[in-house]
Amino acid sequence: MYLQKENIIKRDKISTMNLSVNALSVIIIAKNEAIDIPDCIKSVHGLAGEIIVLDSGSNDGTPEICRKLGATVIETDWPGDGPQKNRALALCKGKWVLCLDADERVSPELKQEIQKIIDADTDLIAYRMPRSSFFCGKFMKYSGWWPDYITRFFLRNSGKFTNVLTHTQLEFNGKLGTFQNPIIHLAIPAIEESLDKMNLYSSEGAKTLSLKGKRSSITKATLRGLWMFFKTFILRFGFLDGREGFVLAILNAEGSFYRHAKLAFMQRRR
Repeated sequence: MYLQKENIIKRDKISTMNLSVNALSVIIIAKNEAIDIPDCIKSVHGLAGEIIVLDSGSNDGTPEICRKLGATVIETDWPGDGPQKNRALALCKGKWVLCLDADERVSPELKQEIQKIIDADTDLIAYRMPRSSFFCGKFMKYSGWWPDYITRFFLRNSGKFTNVLTHTQLEFNGKLGTFQNPIIHLAIPAIEESLDKMNLYSSEGAKTLSLKGKRSSITKATLRGLWMFFKTFILRFGFLDGREGFVLAILNAEGSFYRHAKLAFMQRRR
């Protein structure tokens, strides 16, 4: 069961005494990220006033690794992407918040841009940045994976994440700025990893659609899959990414098909 906020703070002894008024809080959600998360945390050293990691049941030493790198680690359950990030957000004390996934790194150039905003006065509430994603040995330039703008840097009291199980987005009211330099995203270094992610994301996506009252069928799932291949490979110029673009289009099509097929079977079991 999810621990109450007061108990979590007591357990991990979160201290905010040394945080400056303009400090940056970095939040990361993780499970079994021992390989990726060290470089993620190191990429914000010297920038973050605090680093908060919410771990949902790792058995590979992730919490210990994060603590050794100076992060505050909260070990809890997994309520879904949006709710988990909002839990982490509730623990932040910095003026600004940067949300990262464990397989992401802040590039040195982006780090400099973020520091300038922290040190300056601005009327902007949030900033988006491009994300450069790595797929099977190649940084993609098309296929919808570049520039792939994501809004992850924002004033702590001015935003929250959507309450969805997967691929949450930031909600905020105010002006949006744009960083020029990217977050580096080591999305799928090897094709084998894509199969596990596709199964997980399609299951959680089906649950999210079900909660929204959406309906599906195998015919609809098939058409969705075909459309996603066409969208990725043709409309988003995936063919210019070569064989990686073709494989990614296939994987996107499969992910869309299985998401809607799983939804159809969930409805049939009711």
